[in-house]
Parts: sequence; structure tokens; C-alpha cells
Amino acid sequence: MSAKPVVAVSIRGQEFRIRTDDDEASLQRVAQYLDDTMATVEKKTGTVDTLQLALLSALNLARELVELRESGGAAGAAAASVDAARIGSLIELAESALEAHAGH
Repeated sequence: MSAKPVVAVSIRGQEFRIRTDDDEASLQRVAQYLDDTMATVEKKTGTVDTLQLALLSALNLARELVELRESGGAAGAAAASVDAARIGSLIELAESALEAHAGH
């Protein structure tokens, strides 16, 4: 059984190496979306603590997902299906960030 490939992404100026089955371009888009979300949260709240910033960003992203799922209909179902892969990638990124934070 072969190991998952490793993709390097940068979030808030820190590099994370993620083991994933997702294609690199897709993971880079997810990482950029997370980085943009974190920058927006930082600007709105003034929060600079990385862990707090990550948690507040996770709340915002979860809210977006719940709103998409609750919008119902075919569009809501399609969005939820597409976002499942994105959410999986975001979870992998968050886990890597938390592991890196715990190691400091």
C-alpha cells in the first residue's frame, strides 16, 4: 500500500506539508481560501493569536457550509456534495496546523 502524496501549502506565511489524495491544485485552492478567510477574520477582529484565528475561521467556514446545506433543493445538495471534498481538505489543513502549533 503506497503512502499518500505530500503537498506543501502556505497559510498565514507558514508552510504545511499535507498528506492527501486530493490533487495539488485543488488543495492549493482550499489553502488559499482558508488563508483569505483567516485574513478577513484577523482584519475584522484584530485577533493575532494563530489558534484563536484558526478557530474563528473554522466557525465562519462551518457557518458557510451549514447555510449551503440548509439552502436545500438541487443547488444546496450539489453545493454540499462539492463542499464535502473542500471540507475534508480544510480538516486536513486544520489538523496539520494544530499539530504544528502543539509542537511549538
